[in-house]
Amino acid sequence: MNGKILIVEDEPVISRELQALLEQAGYQAAEVKEFQNILPQVQKEQPDLVLLDVNLPGCSGFDICMQIREQMEVPVIFLTGRTDSMDELTGILKGGDDYITKPYQAPVLLARIGAVLKRTKGISKKERTRFTWKGVELDIGGCSLSSQGRLAELTKNEMKIMHLLFLHPGEYVSRMDLVEYLWENQVFIDDNALSVHITRIREKLRAIGVHDFIETKRGMGYRI
Repeated sequence: MNGKILIVEDEPVISRELQALLEQAGYQAAEVKEFQNILPQVQKEQPDLVLLDVNLPGCSGFDICMQIREQMEVPVIFLTGRTDSMDELTGILKGGDDYITKPYQAPVLLARIGAVLKRTKGISKKERTRFTWKGVELDIGGCSLSSQGRLAELTKNEMKIMHLLFLHPGEYVSRMDLVEYLWENQVFIDDNALSVHITRIREKLRAIGVHDFIETKRGMGYRI
């Protein structure tokens, strides 16, 4: 598979056509069916790219793109019948990675999808220094967490814990994986030390107005 693409298109015929085209090209394709709460569906699907119409029932694709940008790093391509150059400019300013007008030519669409995926995957997750998830930004270089303009500084170990969690958003990371990543296979580590670090991180998140960001599940570990 070349990656997972989420189609946000309210015209069923076009949506099915896109899904068939993408699957023939080797992509995994999923469709949004409910247009009232699009962002949670994007977060649930965790796609590698979103194909987003501009004119959607009860909402604007431009606004949806902004919501996605505040929460996730996934690339967005607008695919729309609106051909005004100002709409294209608006799409890019709202955070879109490309803007394609209908009717599209299948080879051109696939080529531009491939180009965006290649460009965005060119920077591997481990090389990135900034991550955003659920409105919280982790700045590796600045060793800090921030949300809505409020900043919390992290210690080196706290930053490493958050880095591993941000590398696996929406997934549980085991305590063992965190311990090994944090202390790099030192012979003996007090397991309680990890719990202390997590507690301190949660306190810092609460101080900047972020609650319940880190989930704990017994036997599974932690996730954001």
